[in-house]
This record gives sequence, C-alpha cells and structure tokens, in this order.
Amino acid sequence: MANLNTNQVGWKASSREGVVAAGSAESVMAGVNILNDGGNAVDAAIATILALNVTDHGDCSIGGEVPILIYDAETQSVKVLSGQGRAPLSQESVSWYMKNGIPGGSDIKMAPVPSVVDSCITALQLYGTRTFSDVVGDALKLLDAGTEIWHPKLAHTFRRLVEEEQITIGVREQKLQSVADRFYGRHKSRNDIAEELEADYLSKGGFLRRADLAAHATTVEEPVTATYRGHVIYKCGPWTQGPLLCQALRLLEGFDLTSFGHLSSDYIHTIVEATKLAMADRDYYYGDPEFIDVPLDLLLSDEYSDMRRKLIDMETAYMQARPGDPYNMQPIKEISNFRPGIGGTTTCVVADRWGNVVSATPSANVPKSPRDGGTTGVTFGNRLRSLNTEMGHPNCIQAGKRPRSTLTPTLILKDEKPIMAISVAGGDLQDQVALNLIVNAIDFNMFPHSCVTAPRFATTHHQDSFDPNPDREATYKKAGSVLLKEDFDSGIKQDLRRRGHTIKTSKSYIGRPVMLSIDQEEGTIYAAGDPEGGRHAAAMGD
Repeated sequence: MANLNTNQVGWKASSREGVVAAGSAESVMAGVNILNDGGNAVDAAIATILALNVTDHGDCSIGGEVPILIYDAETQSVKVLSGQGRAPLSQESVSWYMKNGIPGGSDIKMAPVPSVVDSCITALQLYGTRTFSDVVGDALKLLDAGTEIWHPKLAHTFRRLVEEEQITIGVREQKLQSVADRFYGRHKSRNDIAEELEADYLSKGGFLRRADLAAHATTVEEPVTATYRGHVIYKCGPWTQGPLLCQALRLLEGFDLTSFGHLSSDYIHTIVEATKLAMADRDYYYGDPEFIDVPLDLLLSDEYSDMRRKLIDMETAYMQARPGDPYNMQPIKEISNFRPGIGGTTTCVVADRWGNVVSATPSANVPKSPRDGGTTGVTFGNRLRSLNTEMGHPNCIQAGKRPRSTLTPTLILKDEKPIMAISVAGGDLQDQVALNLIVNAIDFNMFPHSCVTAPRFATTHHQDSFDPNPDREATYKKAGSVLLKEDFDSGIKQDLRRRGHTIKTSKSYIGRPVMLSIDQEEGTIYAAGDPEGGRHAAAMGD
C-alpha cells in the first residue's frame, strides 16, 4: 500500500485516468492510492469513505450512514445503495419515542442502526474488484497513528473484520459477506462485534439490539430522475431530500436563467422561489417509501411542474410555505399556509479510467461526548432526529423505518454518459448548494473549480430536518430568507429586499461541496473541492 503523503493533494485536479475529491487530504490520498494500484472508482470510493470516518470523524462515523450513487460502466446504469440505518424494530421503543420525543444531545437513543460497513461491503461485492483488507489499509494507518480513545478500538474492530475475510473459504464476494456477517451478528460462530455493540447500547440506555443489527441490509434501488436542459439528474429516493433537487430543476427549466445574468438578483430570486416550492413538497410528502406512498411520479410530472412554476412571481418573495396537491393537480394544498418562523456531513466523488463514477455522502453528526466508542470504537450519530413524532406524518417514526435524510449525492448523465458527480456537506443546504453548482455548470458552462468557488446562496424557508418536534410548523427556520455569501454587491441585496426577501450574509462558506465533471469527447476528468470548506482533490499519478 502506498503512503499517505498529502503534499500532492490540492483542491482541484484533472486526469484522463481517475480523480478523487472528498473531505480530508488523507482520505483523498487513500482513494488515489487504490486507483494507482489498479482498483476501480468503487474500490477507491470505499477506501476514501473508510478513511473519512477517521479524519472527518464527527461529520461521519462507522456508526453513521453513507448513501451512495454508482454509475457502472459495464451495465451503463445508475443504482442507489441506500446506506441508511433504520429505527429500532422494537414497538416498545417506538412507543417511547412517541411519548417522550426523539432526544438529542449525547443520548444514544437518537442513533440508527450503523449502516456504513454494510454499505461499503455491498458496493464492493456488486461493483468493486478489491478485498476489504485492500480498501481498509489506509484507514488502519490513520487509526494506528491516532490519539483519540476510540482509535485503537476501531482499529481492533477493523482487524477482526480483516481476519474474518482472510479465514473464510470462498470467492471474494463470499469473503466480503463474512465481513458484514461478523459485524452485524449474523455469523455462525463469531458474533463478538455485534455483542459488544449491543452491550454499548445497553450501557448507554439505547434501544438498538443484536436483532436490529442482524436485520440490517443495504437496499439496492432505482434512482429518482428528472431531465434538465438535455441532462438527466439522478438522485436517491424520498427517504432522502434528494428528489427536491429534481423538482426545483423541473421548475427552473421554464426560465431562461442565462438571460438573467449569472448571480443577478433575478437569477437568485427565481432559484430561491423554486427552491421554496420544492422544499414545501419535501416537508409535506417525503418519507421512507417502504412505509408510505410518496407521489413522486405526480410531483415530477410536466402538468404539476407547469402548474407550480406559475406560482413564482418575479417581483414578490412569498412568505408562506406552499406545498402543492399533486393528487388533485392543484398548485397549492388546501391547508393553512402558515408562516415559517443548518449538521455534520462529509463528501466523496470518484471517477476512474473505465468510466465508473461514484458519488457518496458519509455522515453521522457524532455528538462531542461521549466519543469513547464503547469497546468497538464505533461511535454513534443522531440521524433518528430526522424522523419526527407527528402522528400520521409521512416521516413519523416507525419500527424499522429510515429517516428522511438530508444526505443527497448527485450524478448527472448526458447522452447516456456520466458527465458530473456532486456531493455536499451542509444538512438542509445540501441540495441547494448542488443546485447552485448544476446551474453554474449547465447554464453557464463552468468547470468544477469555478463552480465550487463561485459565490453561493440559499434559503432557510423550510422545516429543520434535524428537529423531530411533532409540531412541524414550529420547526420552520426563517420565512422569506436568503442567505448570501458576502461577496454579493449591495445593489443585488437591495433589489432582493425590495421584492420582500430577508437578507443575511455569510463570511464563511455556504455548504461544503466537491464536484467532478467528465469531458466525454476529450476523456479528461476534472475535480474540485471547495478550498474554503476544507475540501480536497487529487488525480491518479499525482
């Protein structure tokens, strides 16, 4: 295994052979090492993710989650690996949540089933070429050099998984399955890790048990898609916020954004108003489709998009939350249009010389204390707080249900070939930042390094995805808000205020994106990570 010399890692890169863009420089190097050693984009992405769980800990964790989008060059298709842990299976625990609420702080009751190990193993089995031992090597180096109390514990857990792979008889896929089975307590004889995880849950007052671990599986799903100016946008399903990006782009396709001028007040106003409409539908309709019916076909239909687009008034910023009614094809749902009153994540995009592309968004929101990791080194996150306790709400907690997550990787194809991948850290900002980047790239022909450094904007005119309050109206952030990077001039701010927007400026980054684009004619892959947000990129051979 090559070393983790990060001197060759910057914030932008290009290559005909392969690129990686992610959070830490060390995680990028872990992915590049795999590419240089002959691994494909999936192998490199998993090495990057495992390293991120060490270097970007707090933003992500082995006890957290990682939804993954994969373009497979061999089958020329895109698949979603759900990578999201679920609520406990015990109805008793669900009853407790409904009575007491979903806690925050450092309470382990907010933790879903750890999903990262199974997501990584599933990706390697279906699309990778390397062993678990191969892809975890650099993460182990980082853990061995670390000083946190959980570092040697997680290193020991990883080494037990490597041992399991090595002693199992069979082909690569069977050996990989043995890794997942040992972690999740499905092994015939060696279930020590799952037993230790359960002991940690019990000691900290959590509801998760070995039965929850054993039942966990990474579902492989069809993506949600929408077209935008000849491009096909691929997102995870409505167990994430991802489809809202598709909805917003369907609305924006009816506007000539280039004629408005890049980052003009008309441009910002139109995108913000479209985002507010898509966010309202997200908050009203999205949830785990295994438990509720989400009318995505209707929400993304031409008729519904055309009808909702007419709600955008170029002179007025609306203060109400306005979900539509796709069932009856009405532009606004007949409910009270109430007046509305940002989480840790990291990033990863990879492309290789064979045409495979991966976009993944690892997360966990690990509480600052405790971070002891029990005996396994597996710290926990807070994703169950992305469920709520409003009876009858599509995102209300149920046994075994996935939270409607903010995690939302993006792939974009044109003429059936991948041309872009985006991953963003930033909670409710994630798809808004992705929207900024997509319009930059498609409407204004910008390269990734320009897209990730251009001034960004967003709105907090939506529910807080990390507030499980059953009174959903109370979770709204700020009506009519526009958050602008401070780079925007005073004339634009004044014009937006004239239309009714409430302006807030930010000195620091708005979301932390990474992005890659592929010139299919020249064969060059370009990658960039927002340098202000601590994102990095490197290419094969660097």
